[in-house]
Amino acid sequence: MNAAVGSLRIALVGNPNCGKTALFNRLTGSHQKVANYAGVTVERKEGRFIAPSGRVLQLLDLPGAYSLDAASPDEAITRDICAGRYPGEVVPDLIVCVADATNLRLHLRFVLELKALGRPMVLALNMMDAARKRGICIDVCALEQALGIAVVETIAVQRGGAAALIEHLDAMVPVAITPGATGPAGTDLHAQVRALLAAAVTMPRATSAIDDTIDRIVLNRAGGLAILAIVMFLIFQAVFSWATPLQDAIGAGIAALGTQVGSLLESMPSLHSLVTDGVFAGLGTVLQFLPQILILFLFILMLEESGYLPRAAFLLDRVMFAAGLTGRSFIPLLSSFACAIPGIMATRSIADPRDRLTTILVAPLMTCSARLPVYTLLIAAFIPRRTVLGVFNLQGIVLFTLYFAGVASALAVAYVIKRLRSDKSEHALIMELPSYRLPNPRDIAIGVWDRAKIFLRRVGGIILALTVLLWFLSSFPAPPAGAILPPIDYSFAGHIGTWMAHVFAPIGFNWQICIALVPGLAAREVAVSSLATVYAMSAAGNAGTMQLGATIATQWSLATALSLLAWYVFAPQCMSTLAVIRRETNSWRNVWIAAGYLFGLAYLASLLTYQIARALT
Repeated sequence: MNAAVGSLRIALVGNPNCGKTALFNRLTGSHQKVANYAGVTVERKEGRFIAPSGRVLQLLDLPGAYSLDAASPDEAITRDICAGRYPGEVVPDLIVCVADATNLRLHLRFVLELKALGRPMVLALNMMDAARKRGICIDVCALEQALGIAVVETIAVQRGGAAALIEHLDAMVPVAITPGATGPAGTDLHAQVRALLAAAVTMPRATSAIDDTIDRIVLNRAGGLAILAIVMFLIFQAVFSWATPLQDAIGAGIAALGTQVGSLLESMPSLHSLVTDGVFAGLGTVLQFLPQILILFLFILMLEESGYLPRAAFLLDRVMFAAGLTGRSFIPLLSSFACAIPGIMATRSIADPRDRLTTILVAPLMTCSARLPVYTLLIAAFIPRRTVLGVFNLQGIVLFTLYFAGVASALAVAYVIKRLRSDKSEHALIMELPSYRLPNPRDIAIGVWDRAKIFLRRVGGIILALTVLLWFLSSFPAPPAGAILPPIDYSFAGHIGTWMAHVFAPIGFNWQICIALVPGLAAREVAVSSLATVYAMSAAGNAGTMQLGATIATQWSLATALSLLAWYVFAPQCMSTLAVIRRETNSWRNVWIAAGYLFGLAYLASLLTYQIARALT
C-alpha cells in the first residue's frame, strides 16, 4: 500500500510533564477512546486524525516514563509496546518521542534509550515557544545529525503548533534505524547527553528566572503551605458559590420534564411510579450535582496543567514523611479526590512497596467526587446559606472542613501503619519540577468533558440499574388488605431497612438511610438517588413532588445529618475500589483490612458525632 494513503500506527511516548498529552489532544481532538490495557488497570488512550493527504494516523498515548529500565507497571507497558512485545497489542509503525525543549538535559537520556531499540522514530521538540523565551537556542539540524533521527519542533498548546509534525508524519515511510548509532556500544548515556547538548544546545541558564521567582514564594517553608491551604479553600468556596445557579436550573428542568412525562402515564400506575418515583426522583436528584463535580475538576486540571501540583507534593513531603509517606504519595492521593480507583492505580509511580501499600490503603479516605452529592445534599439541607466575615460562604467552609477531615484521617491512619510495620527505614523524595505554564483551555475543556461523560455514563448505567432495582424492592409486595402504613413499609425494602435499623440506631440512622447505604456500596452517589426514590414512594415524599433536601430537613434531626456526614468521611469504599485493591496488591487480605478498618472508623465517627450532637442540641 502507498505510504501517502496508507494508515500509520504511532506510539506517542515521553517523560512525564513533557506536554505529550497536550500534543495528543491537539492532534486527535474529540476522536479519542479511553480503556484499560488487557489484564491491568493502566489507562489506555487511543485516538486518530486524518492528515491533509487523507492518510489515517492512529495514535496511542503511552504512559509517561523516565526510562525503559522500568520501575513501575506504567513504564513496563511503555517499554514493551515500544519494543513490540506487549501481548495483544499491535506493534507501532513509528515511535514519536516528545521531549520538553526547556529540559533536554533530562529528556534526551530517554530519547537515547528509545533510539537504541532500533525502531522507526521521530523526536518532537515540544514547548519551543517557552525555550525561545528563556533564550535557549537549539540547532535542530545538528541535533538531527547527532541522533540520526528526524527532529521536529512543536508547540502543543498553540493552534497550528503541530503542523510541522503532521506534515512530516503524512509523508513518512517508516524505515528501521541501526541500534546504538549515537556512539560505541556501552557508552554511558549521561556522557552521550552531555555531548548532544554541547553540539546542539545553548542555554543562558539552567532554570527559568520566572520559575525561580515564583518558587521562592510558593515553595517557601513558612508561606508555601499557607498558600496551598488558601488555594484549596477558595476552590471549595467556588464549588458551592458557582454551582448553585446551574443546579437550580437543572433541578427545575428535570422537575418540569418529570411532570410532563408523568402526565402521559397516569393511566398506567406501575409505569408512572417507575418513571416519576424511580427515574426522575432518583436520577434527577443525582444529575443536579454535576456542576459541582465539574467545577472541582476544572480547578484540579488547572493546577495540574500549570505545573503547581508537583510543587504541592514537594511542600507536603515533610508533613507526609512524618506520617510514614513521601511527597510521591501526594499525586495518587490527589487523584483520589476524583475517584479512589485512578488514585490507587497511580501508586505505581511509588517505587517503595511499603509506601505504595500504605498509600493504597489510605487512598479511599480522600473525599472522592462520588461523596460530593451526599455532602452537598446534607449541607444545603441543614447548614444555613450565610456569609462568614462578610466574604466566605458558610456552606463552603463546612465542605472544606469535610475534605480536610478526609486528608487528616488519611495521614493519621498512615502514621499508625508506619508505627506497626517492622521496617521503619525512610526514602528521600526525588522528583522533577516542571516549568510553570498557563493552562491550555483546549486541554482543560477536554478533561472536564471526559469527566462529564464518565459521570453521565454512571448515571445512565449502574445508577439507573440500581435505582430501578430499589424501586422494585420498594414497590413489592403490595400491602395487605386493611394496611394503615405507607405501602413502602410492607415492601422488601421496608423489611430490609427495618432489620438494618437495629444495627444503625445507635448512630441515628433511620431505615430509609439504611436502605440507601446498600446500593451505595456499588457507587456512593447512588445513596442520593436511593434516598430520593425511597422518600418519593413514602407518604412523606408526596409521590415525588417534594424536593429531597426539603424532605430530609423536616424529617431528620441535625444530629442524624451530622452523623451521616461523619459516616461518609470514612465510609467503606465502593465495590469497584475493593476490586482494584485486590488487583493492585494481589491480596484478599489487604482488601479485608481496608474494608474492615474503614467500616470501623465510619461507625465510630458517626457514633461519637451523633451522641455528642444529640447532647448539645
